[in-house]
Amino acid sequence: MAMLKEQEKIQEPKNTVYKSIARFVWKGFFLGVALVMGYLLSVEYNVLYLFGASPSLDKLENPRNDQASELYTSDGVQIGKYFRENRSPVSYANMSPMLVKALVATEDIRFYEHAGIDPEAIMSAVYGSLQGDARGASTITQQLAKNLYKTRTNESKGVLGHVPGVNIVISKTKEWLTAIKLEQRYTKEEILAMYLNTVDFGSNSFGIKVAAKTFFNTSPDSLKTEQAAVLVGLLKAPTYYSPRFNPENATRRRNTVLSQMAKYNYLTAAQADSLSQIPLVLDYKVENHYDGPATYFRGAVAEYLEEWCKQNGYDLYRDGLKIYTTIDSRMQRHAEEAMEEQMRALQRRFNAHWEGKNPWVDEKDQEIPGFIEETIKRTAYYQRLKEKYGEDTKAINRELNTPREMMVFTWDNDSLEKKVTMTPLDSLAYYKHFLHGGMMTMDPFSGHIKAWVGGINFKYFKYDHVKQARRQPGSTFKPFVYVAAIDNGYAPCDKIVDKRITINYVEKGEKKSWSPTNADWEYTGAPMTLRRAMGKSVNSVTAQLTERIGWETVVDYAHKLGIESPLQAVPSIGLGPSDVSIFEMVGAYSTFPNHGFHTEPMFITRIEDRNGNLIHLFVPKQKKVLSEETAFLMVHMLKGGMEEPGGTSQALWEYDLWKNGNEIGGKTGTTSNHSDGWYVGVTKDLVTGVWVGGEDRSIHFRNSQLGEGSKTALPMYGIYMEKIYQDKSLGYTMGRFPGPSVDISKEYKCTTVLPRSTMPDSTEIDSVLELLNMGDIL
Repeated sequence: MAMLKEQEKIQEPKNTVYKSIARFVWKGFFLGVALVMGYLLSVEYNVLYLFGASPSLDKLENPRNDQASELYTSDGVQIGKYFRENRSPVSYANMSPMLVKALVATEDIRFYEHAGIDPEAIMSAVYGSLQGDARGASTITQQLAKNLYKTRTNESKGVLGHVPGVNIVISKTKEWLTAIKLEQRYTKEEILAMYLNTVDFGSNSFGIKVAAKTFFNTSPDSLKTEQAAVLVGLLKAPTYYSPRFNPENATRRRNTVLSQMAKYNYLTAAQADSLSQIPLVLDYKVENHYDGPATYFRGAVAEYLEEWCKQNGYDLYRDGLKIYTTIDSRMQRHAEEAMEEQMRALQRRFNAHWEGKNPWVDEKDQEIPGFIEETIKRTAYYQRLKEKYGEDTKAINRELNTPREMMVFTWDNDSLEKKVTMTPLDSLAYYKHFLHGGMMTMDPFSGHIKAWVGGINFKYFKYDHVKQARRQPGSTFKPFVYVAAIDNGYAPCDKIVDKRITINYVEKGEKKSWSPTNADWEYTGAPMTLRRAMGKSVNSVTAQLTERIGWETVVDYAHKLGIESPLQAVPSIGLGPSDVSIFEMVGAYSTFPNHGFHTEPMFITRIEDRNGNLIHLFVPKQKKVLSEETAFLMVHMLKGGMEEPGGTSQALWEYDLWKNGNEIGGKTGTTSNHSDGWYVGVTKDLVTGVWVGGEDRSIHFRNSQLGEGSKTALPMYGIYMEKIYQDKSLGYTMGRFPGPSVDISKEYKCTTVLPRSTMPDSTEIDSVLELLNMGDIL
């Protein structure tokens, strides 16, 4: 008994020690749990701004990543994108099942089992690190969290986030917490879809839809197993495993992915082995902002939308907007084809015309000395050389005269480019030999722009000749004289004598005189109807009519019809000395067939957000600026170009445009020294404007037989309208203009039957304009 009591006395301190140890362990455990929970809560709520912000509930439930805005035509064709990261999402249902299996087998085989964090993978990674074998343990959900919410960027860092080592622990914690919350809010399929829509595959392709298009020219649901394996393999290192730039690495990585699929029974070993033997075959093309048709148009739309987005709180390059335009993809294609066909032929003619000589000449037809050397000083390339070399002109000249290999534009082959060796100076001289063009078509009733071709090739010549450029319109400006006259009492059948005249006037207090000449330097001395005078483009009659109604009146009417460019109120205003754009001219002419209503040209109909919700609906802006009678009479006047003897539009007889009694009104224009050739054509449905000329006004044809608007711009219109009428899907038919919708009080039926011959375009601005500072700008 005593011995038992003695043993109990000895055991009692031992039990006390064990209990103390147990209490210490439990206290340590609870303290550890409390510390971990405190740490997690601190990270979650960014206590004292130490840890940086974590994604909010709203962001988790409405994840947003950069998404390309898409541009669509009126007939539903996507013609372009605007983006910083080229990304277009696609649903899980539209992804190849083998793509998903390849991803899971390679990146996260327990994806369907874990809740965002894979403890087994973490333990394996820790053990591997201790053995010197570093490996990743991030699940697909964790990677999605990092991609969606940028958990490792400066914006998400707090004070502690800038401490080396600590920042990694904090960002990893955020990924874990976010991954768990994502798993709670989304299905596994939704997580996979979000992941594949956010990852970077390299080659400027973000998300699986763009990647499939970039590397294989296919869609995510049509990816073959070996193609899917290539794309999944890219995720490890998009540059190192790029099938375009490192095909051996890509093939090796593809085969690794196929092996993983076989390992986890998504493929048989035989299938994986067979697929591994297939050569790597790409259909590679990196999409950029200006791939596809209507490149100049998309540039103009972007310029407008950037300002619109700024005012309305959107980002064009990130918000995934869907922009629906007025452009018809079929008409756009026809316009681009007409531009290429006419400009190819015209360039051959131009090259033959100037063979052995440079085309940049002064008013005396002498080559401008130092033209290329002075022109290059205005380029961005020269400015970069100035920044690099400062005032060291020898170094700059050395760069300018050093030959180098380059790709240049050419009409000589279907690819429109060729590789050459040139100096920068030679390159500039080469490009200055090209003629340029612009064309725009508009529905005069709705204001919808249906086609827009701003130049011959956007890749090499980015300057837009539809809206950005302004050039002298020549005689295409004459209708503004005649509309002002008709709206103020004159009639198409009124007559003015075609004779030599001198107009005396005062400009800024200085007495001046102007004696216009007709293009052929001949005068009939006989009375001529206003309709015939405009149709034949007779300068003497236009000048007299301008003097009678007042040149200020002509300017007022031009502005009223939509010309916004500055105009000089001078006697020669009707001959087009003031620069205007195709955009303005087409909009102004459209007032005539639209019964006197001016409709502002428009190119966007509606904008939707990334979810298809309507953000803004654009409606035509119309204003009544002419009486219906005046508008009808002006259409009748424009038909004079075809119907009156000597009408300057008669070259259109050469084209297949004259079935079913079809009627076309229009006006040619040619400026001084043939620097600019114009044609504006009007049918019962459409108004189209065309301009052709050199990049500089000193570059041009030297005679009217080659350089007038009826030889340069009008043929492009003829080719284009043939294509429009031949394309039955468009619904545009030949036919007459509608009859008058009101009683016509003025005499207008005074047309002479037209002989089918093409007369010179009486649109050359008299050299006296140079004295008025309105001649060519060389």
